[in-house]
Amino acid sequence: MAIPAAAAIGAFGTIYGAAARTFLGVPLTVVSSIIVFSGSLQFTMVALLAAGAGTIPLLLAACVLNLRHLVLGAVMRPRIEARLARRALLAFFLVDETFGFSVAAGDAQPREHRGAVTERTLLATGVACYAAWIIGTVIGVLGGGLPGVERMAGAVFPVLFIGLAAMATATRSQLVRTLAAAALTIAFGLALPDWRMVAPIVAGVLVALPAGDG
Repeated sequence: MAIPAAAAIGAFGTIYGAAARTFLGVPLTVVSSIIVFSGSLQFTMVALLAAGAGTIPLLLAACVLNLRHLVLGAVMRPRIEARLARRALLAFFLVDETFGFSVAAGDAQPREHRGAVTERTLLATGVACYAAWIIGTVIGVLGGGLPGVERMAGAVFPVLFIGLAAMATATRSQLVRTLAAAALTIAFGLALPDWRMVAPIVAGVLVALPAGDG
C-alpha cells in the first residue's frame, strides 16, 4: 500500500533537492532530508530563504507547521503499545501519509491485534517513505544543475498534489473528480505558467463541488 505514496514522496524529494541546492548547497540539502523528513517544512524553508527571511521566521514556520504532529501523536498514542524508546523511533516516521496508512490498517484489525498492526504498518510505511524522500533528494541535487530541471520541477510540482489525492479515491465519482482536477491543473499551468501555483487551488474548488457518489 505504501508504494504509490513512496513514489510520490520520491518525486517531491527530487523537486526539493533541485530547488534547495541553490540556497543550502549540496551537502546541507541532503543532510536536511536525512534529519528533518518533513516535506512541508523543507519546502517552506526553501521558500523563506528565497525571500531572504532570517532565523526567526524560519523557526516560527517550523513551530507552526509542526503543531499538527501534536494532534497526530494524540491520536496515535492510545494505538501504540510499545515502550518509550520504540515510540520515539516510530514518532520520527509519523508523517501525514504514514499516519493514514497505520490508522487504517490498525482499525481494520480485531482489538487484540490493533496495536501490533498499527506499529508494524507505521514502521514499514515510514521506512519506505523516508528512503524514497532521501533518494529523491539525492537525485534532485545531482540533477539540479542540469538546464531546465528547475523549470520542469516547477511545472510538475502542482500536479503531484493531485496525484497524492488520487490515492485516497474510493468511488467512481471521486476518481472522475481527481482526473478532472489533474487535467485542469495541467491545462492551467500550460496556459498561465506565471500562475501555475494557483492551479491546485482551482482544482481543489472543482473537486469540492457537491455531487453524488457512484
